[in-house]
Amino acid sequence: MTDEISLKEKRYNRLITVISIAVPLVVALLFGYKIPNAKPLSFLPPIYAGINGLTSILLIVAFIAIKNGRQLIHRRLMTTNIVLSALFLIMYVAYHMTSETTVFGGEGPIKFVYYFILMTHIVLSISVIPLVLITYSKVYLDDFEAHRQWAKYTFPIWLYVAVTGVLVYVMISPYYQY
Repeated sequence: MTDEISLKEKRYNRLITVISIAVPLVVALLFGYKIPNAKPLSFLPPIYAGINGLTSILLIVAFIAIKNGRQLIHRRLMTTNIVLSALFLIMYVAYHMTSETTVFGGEGPIKFVYYFILMTHIVLSISVIPLVLITYSKVYLDDFEAHRQWAKYTFPIWLYVAVTGVLVYVMISPYYQY
């Protein structure tokens, strides 16, 4: 039985590695590509910021659910959060493939605050991919202790990424060219 779990875990780890490398690379490549003559999808930023906001709320609700022993609700909420994150990513890439990059127009200290939030958001959004996938995979391996240990790190980072996604949108939204 242990060999079967070990083999299953190795398969999960390979898939997690591939996804964790491929997603940022594909996003970076697509981010730099503009679809010729495409109508800008300027309606998307408030939608994907809303998805980040909803993800933040559902992460907290899932945390409360598991603390109250509501495992099924927790699992469903976390699966929903993964789906929401994937939808966010699709919309984010679609927007940037059809629209020019918006430059933050604030000046003074707020500019440094914005770029600090943006840079930490970007770096942590890349690092949270394997964390989420590893944490999630532990449930399917019936390794709930490892799941809890990984979740101690994954949850706050994912929550930070979701919340700062909303903050970045709020701070840059006055500079969008609609």
